[in-house]
Amino acid sequence: MSHLWNQRRLRGVDTLVTSLREVAVLSMHSSPLTQPGTGDSGGMNVYVRELAGSLARLGVSTTVYVRRDNDELQRVVNVEPGFQVVHIDAGPVDLAKEKLPSVIDEFTEGVGEELVHCPVGLIHANYWLSGVAGHSLKHELDVPLMSTFHTLGQVKTDGGDAEPRQRIDAERQIIGCSDVILANSSEEVRQLEVLYGADPSRIEIVAPGVEHAYFAPGDQRGARKALGWAKNPVLLFVGRIQPLKGLSLAVGALAELGRSDARLVVVGGPSGQEGRREMRRVLELAESLGVSHQVQFVDPQPHYLLSTYYRAADVVLVPSRSESFGLVALEAGACGTPVVAAEVGGLRTLVDHGRTGLLVSERTPEAFAASVSSLLDDPAFALRVGTAAVEHARTYSWAGAASRFMSAATELPNRVLVDCAP
Repeated sequence: MSHLWNQRRLRGVDTLVTSLREVAVLSMHSSPLTQPGTGDSGGMNVYVRELAGSLARLGVSTTVYVRRDNDELQRVVNVEPGFQVVHIDAGPVDLAKEKLPSVIDEFTEGVGEELVHCPVGLIHANYWLSGVAGHSLKHELDVPLMSTFHTLGQVKTDGGDAEPRQRIDAERQIIGCSDVILANSSEEVRQLEVLYGADPSRIEIVAPGVEHAYFAPGDQRGARKALGWAKNPVLLFVGRIQPLKGLSLAVGALAELGRSDARLVVVGGPSGQEGRREMRRVLELAESLGVSHQVQFVDPQPHYLLSTYYRAADVVLVPSRSESFGLVALEAGACGTPVVAAEVGGLRTLVDHGRTGLLVSERTPEAFAASVSSLLDDPAFALRVGTAAVEHARTYSWAGAASRFMSAATELPNRVLVDCAP
């Protein structure tokens, strides 16, 4: 442990709060400036953007470091007072996500050069790519490391989406040297402990929030009129199109409903080469099941405009193979729309089965269709579920997430900080 941190621990919590006037957030592959639902952008973008903004409003200057993926981007973008994004040159701008591990060292060096001139009190790494960089920078700069993984390679592999050994090994190293690990849910805490041997004393739950000024109940008829939708039953899927998110299962459920008046609206786009292959597979599946004319694809929308789609839908489907949290389920619930979700990951704790939504344990179209039918066929039940979901969602906020983040940070002087070989 560095001499600097020994001194900080002796001076106590107030000193750390002072040092946390500046936090470096690493988000190598996922910029808070990018619209969710495009490319590799999704819930993590929202998390980084909203948490950074909330920390800034608490008086913590927050700089998010991302890899430049567009030649036209300014080096520094001021998002709001106390919150800026800095673009780091690391590899070709059009580098595929699959090849990003090859430029981690370059990204790390670029961030390190920035931090030498702009010292910070804490590094917060998001996802394993940034975690590798954060692990190196922790040792080079003697700055504590806080890590949020968003998804875990071993969990995805166990769910059928094989991840490279490099990722899982890197996650294990990052977990072993992180001074604090932020988990999105109690289920993720369990996964960290069981699958990676994480020290439970260094794990803190900081659940994502929801912006209630935008995601709130509203008139379904007005929302449908704004979108040009008819009165037909509408199932909604929001997210990137990739095997992990389970869109093919949603299409199968639509066919299994056996209702020619029902529609499935898909808001989002393919994510990388894998996503493009999945898109072709989904289109072929819809054609083979005879429901192509009942599936509508909508381009990714600005995040806050999704509230109109949530309000307009009858049911929101979240059929993912794995989810560390399930932000779509939370936002839909905040708008009062019932959710039918896979019983996986953080969705197990986010959705109270039968009260704030329905969880489906079997990954079959028949099981999902049965849950959807129970809501479409019983409007009173759907209303009760939607109302309870709104009340539950009110317990989640980004201001609360930022407060819990700060609580975890201010506990650092009372912890034995991890000192390992980089």
